[in-house]
Amino acid sequence: MEKFGKSQPIKRVEDVRFLNGTGRYVDDIVPSGALRAYVLRSTVAHGDITTLDVADARAADGVHMVLTLADLEAAGLNVAMNADIITNSDGTKAAAPERPILARGRVRFVGEPVAFIVADTLAQARDAAEMIELDFDDLDVHMALAAGGAALHAEAPDNVAFDWSMGDIASVDAVLASAAHVINVPVQDNRIIVNSMEPRGCFAQPEGARLHVSVNGQGVWSPRASIAQELRMDAADVRVTNPDVGGGFGMKAMDYPETFLCAYAARTLGRAVAWMSDRSEAMQSDNAGRDLVSTATLGFDASHRLIAYKVDTIANLGAYNSQAGQLIQTAFFSKVLPGVYDVQAVAMRTVGVYTNTTQVDAYRGAGRPEAIYVLERSLDHAAREMGVDPWALRQRNFIKPDQFPYLSATGQPYDVGDFERVLARVTSAADRDGFAQRRAVSAAAGKLRGIGLCYYIESILGNPSETSRVDFNTDGTVSIFVGTQSNGQGHETVFAQFLADQTGIPADRISVVQGDSDLIPTGGGTGGSRSVTVQNTATLAAVGVLIDGFSAFLGEVEGVPAMDVSFDDERFRIAGSNLTPTMLDVADMARGAGRDDLLSVSKQIKLDHRSYPNGAHVSEVEIDPQTGVVTVQRYTIIDDFGNLINPMLVEGQVHGGVVQGIGQALFERVVYDEDGQLLTASFMDYAMPRAEDVPMMYFDTEATQSLYNPMGMKGCGEAGTVGALAAITNAVQDAVWDLGVRDVQMPFTPHRVWQMLNRGGDAST
Repeated sequence: MEKFGKSQPIKRVEDVRFLNGTGRYVDDIVPSGALRAYVLRSTVAHGDITTLDVADARAADGVHMVLTLADLEAAGLNVAMNADIITNSDGTKAAAPERPILARGRVRFVGEPVAFIVADTLAQARDAAEMIELDFDDLDVHMALAAGGAALHAEAPDNVAFDWSMGDIASVDAVLASAAHVINVPVQDNRIIVNSMEPRGCFAQPEGARLHVSVNGQGVWSPRASIAQELRMDAADVRVTNPDVGGGFGMKAMDYPETFLCAYAARTLGRAVAWMSDRSEAMQSDNAGRDLVSTATLGFDASHRLIAYKVDTIANLGAYNSQAGQLIQTAFFSKVLPGVYDVQAVAMRTVGVYTNTTQVDAYRGAGRPEAIYVLERSLDHAAREMGVDPWALRQRNFIKPDQFPYLSATGQPYDVGDFERVLARVTSAADRDGFAQRRAVSAAAGKLRGIGLCYYIESILGNPSETSRVDFNTDGTVSIFVGTQSNGQGHETVFAQFLADQTGIPADRISVVQGDSDLIPTGGGTGGSRSVTVQNTATLAAVGVLIDGFSAFLGEVEGVPAMDVSFDDERFRIAGSNLTPTMLDVADMARGAGRDDLLSVSKQIKLDHRSYPNGAHVSEVEIDPQTGVVTVQRYTIIDDFGNLINPMLVEGQVHGGVVQGIGQALFERVVYDEDGQLLTASFMDYAMPRAEDVPMMYFDTEATQSLYNPMGMKGCGEAGTVGALAAITNAVQDAVWDLGVRDVQMPFTPHRVWQMLNRGGDAST
C-alpha cells in the first residue's frame, strides 16, 4: 500500500472520477421525478412593470407553480436579500436599497428575475413563461461609471452607493506637495464575466419536516443561514449540501434568488424542485467581477524613494448591492494598497455607484488583484516617466527583511518576506539579460516586444476559524471532515495527504468529507485563499488530540506513564517495549477495548493573523502592429507561499490564476449598449483564452515560512490572478513606450491595440 511522502507532488485523486465522467455535479444528482424550474427575466435594463399577468402560465400544461414577489410576500417570506453595508467617510451608513428576490414593481438590469415557473419539465416551464404577460414603461438608463444620471434607487441620490476613504488624505496631499516627482496614472480595470465551467444550479427537496437544498456553491453554512432567514425557518430544519462543483472563483460564494425560490417551491409543493442556469442566462445574471477606474498619484523624493501614494477610485456595483459588493473595492482593496513597499503616507477614496447592469462582487482575488494592478501598473509607469529602471525602482522601495514584522500603512501585520531574493530569482529565471536579443529578433520580424514585471502581495481573507474532525471507521478507513469546500482546487488530495503526513495513515485509506451541514456543524467554506492555512491548522490540532489520547491509552495498556509514549509521525514507541503500533493499530486496540471515545476527535481553531503570500511575475509579449494581435510569449513566476504540502497542486492553482489574468488582460470584455443590453452574452461575442493563447510557464517558489500558523504555510489559490494583470499590461507598455504611447488599458484586444498604435493611444472603443 503506497504512502504519500511529505510535501510531494501527488496527482489529484479526485481527477479520476472527473475524467471518466463519474463526477457528481448538482445536475447529476437531481432526485428522480423532480420538478424543473425556469426564471422569467427582465428584457429591459430599467423600467416600471405595468403588467404582470401570470394566469395563463399557471393554467398551462404541467405547471405546478408560478411565483411573483406578491406571492412570496403573501406567504410571509423575507424577500430582501442580504448585503454587507459599509460606513461612509462621514460616518453615515452606505446606501442599502432593497434587493428583492423577485422584482418589486421595477426592474433595474437585463436579466433581473421577475417570475419563477415550476413545471414537470423544463420545456413546459419555458413554454409557460412565454404565456406570461409582462410589460414595462421604460425609464432612462444609467450606464456611465460615474455619479449622476437616471436614479436607480431613492436611497442613493446621484446613484452614489457609498463614499468611503482610508488614511489621512490631507496629510498625504501635503507629502505629495513636497515630493520631487509627482506622477498621476489613470488605470482602468475592465468588467469580466466569471464563466465557471459549470453554471450555477441547485435543487431543493423536502425531507420530512426538514428541507434539503443542494447548491453548487463554495460552502454550506452561509446558504443555510440565508435560506432559514428568507423562509423564516429554524436553521436546524435546513440541510445544505455542496456536491462536486465545477469552478466558483468567488462568484458562487454569494447568495442568489434561485436558491431561495427553489427552496420555497419545494417546501410548498412537497416535491423536489431543480433549477439549472444555461450559459447566456449565467452571463446575464451571475455576479460580475472588477469594473472600476482609478487614478493613482505617486510622490517620490529626489532619490526615487516612494514617499506618498494615493488612489481615487470609482467602482461599479451594478444595479444592487451584492452580498460583499461594497466590501470588494474598499476594505478588501485597501488591505494590500501599499503592496511590498516601505511607504506610510498612503490614502485612498472610493466612490461606489449603481448602474443598470448585473451586480459586481468577488472574482478570484476579490479586491486584491485590483489594488495590486493599480499599484504595479502605476509604479511601472512612474519609473518610465522618471527615466528609472522599473525593476530597480521596486527594489529601491522594498520593505527590507530586517524590517519584519512590518505594519503596513493600511494596518496589515506582514510577518515575513524577502522580496529582493524573490526578485533576484525571477530576474534570472526570466533571463532578463537575454531580453534585448529577443526584442531584436521580434523587431526583425516586424513585431514589437515588451517585458513586464509585477511584484504582488496578498492578504488572505475569509473566516479565520475552522474545524477538523477525524473518525476511525470500523472497516479500517479514516474519514476527515473539513469545513472548506472544493471547487476544483484538489482538496480531497491535499487534505488527505496532509493527514497522512502527520499520522502515517496511508492516504488511500483516508476519505475527505465536505459540503454537508448535517455532517459538519460549522465551517468557513472556500474563498480568499483561506483553505490550506485554516483547514490544515485545524487538522494539525485534531492530530494533537489524537496523539495525546492514543498515547494515554497505550500507557494504560502497557502500564507506563503517557509521557513514556512517543509518536514519530508514523508509529508510536513505548519506552522499554518493542511495540511500535501505527495509528490504525491503536485504533483497532481502542475499539476492542470499548474506547470508542478515542475514535472520533475534532478541534476548532482560530488564527490570530493571516498569511501574506507574495511573489514576482514576469511576462513577455509580442505585438503585431499590423493587426494589433498581442501574444504572451514567455511567462515566469517565482512565488513565496511558505511551506508547501503538494507542489504540483500549488503550481496548478497558479497556472489557472495566470490564465484567468491573461483572459482579462487580452480577451475578456463585457460590453453593454446604451440601453443596457448585454452585447456579450455568449461565447460567440465574449472571448475567453484558449490553450493556444497561453505560453508554457516557468514556476518555482522561494519560501519564507509564515509565522502565523504552525506549518509556516501561505495561501496560493488567488495569487496567479493577482500577479498576472500588471505583468502583462506592463509588458504591453514596454513594447509601445518608444512609440510615444503612454495610455495603455486592458483588455488588449486586436482592435483596441490597433487603435492605440494608430490613434494616439486612444483605445476607448
